Amino acid sequence: MGARWRRLLGGGPRTSGFPPSANGASSFHLRWDLPDLLAPDRPPAVGVEVVLEVVTAPVVEQLYFWALQVDVAGVGGRRAGGAHLGLQWHPAHPGATAVNWGGYGPDGRELDGSTSALPSATGNPHTRDLSWRPGVPYVLRVDRHPAAPAPPGCTAWRGTVTGPDGEVVVRDLYPPGDRLAGVVMWSEVFARCDDPSVQVRWSRPAVLLPDGASLRPVACTTSYQSHPDGGCANTDQFPDPTGLVQVTNRPRTTPPGTVVPVPS
Repeated sequence: MGARWRRLLGGGPRTSGFPPSANGASSFHLRWDLPDLLAPDRPPAVGVEVVLEVVTAPVVEQLYFWALQVDVAGVGGRRAGGAHLGLQWHPAHPGATAVNWGGYGPDGRELDGSTSALPSATGNPHTRDLSWRPGVPYVLRVDRHPAAPAPPGCTAWRGTVTGPDGEVVVRDLYPPGDRLAGVVMWSEVFARCDDPSVQVRWSRPAVLLPDGASLRPVACTTSYQSHPDGGCANTDQFPDPTGLVQVTNRPRTTPPGTVVPVPS
């Protein structure tokens, strides 16, 4: 069977058209390689931050989401769900720019949270209007705020974005966990695989400890949404002198499962 027929039958690499995944997106990920954050001899990880820069912005009217995901656990390592804080290119919001801070509990239901002071053109409690600019670095930070109000058995985790105009508090989320268990950075792209290339850079990742110290990962491991799951084959991830780059519509040079060093 020739390459042309394999493409027509859906058997070749997917490099054009919309992703046929369940949610209509193609996703790729960088999981932080860290020591066991839940080891009993380690202090609990109570926060995380990273710098995100949209180097080349989208030009099509489709959703792009670049997020810092945190997995949360309770005492004894009981998994308590996860949440994601990130910038969005969202055509339904002013200037097509937005921020999202939302997540899911261990039962798969959306986490409750405080009401954001930011407006939302879509009325979504997780996705709010936020003016961000390409080529500008923004610090995404998620940290524990035990003194903030939260439902019984839950902890308030605050999502903030800091840029040239200062810090913006998105809101608090209330998972039933008080420590971090893992961290991932990802791109979720609802555009066509062959739409103009978009590039983001992640840099200066850090896990925050209770005494104010930080733990910095030295590497991340790559993963990509597979062809059967609807992923595009022309997404790539690699280090550059400043950070770790995620890019669409580019020949893939870094296979899944690759350990890539984090530039210092």
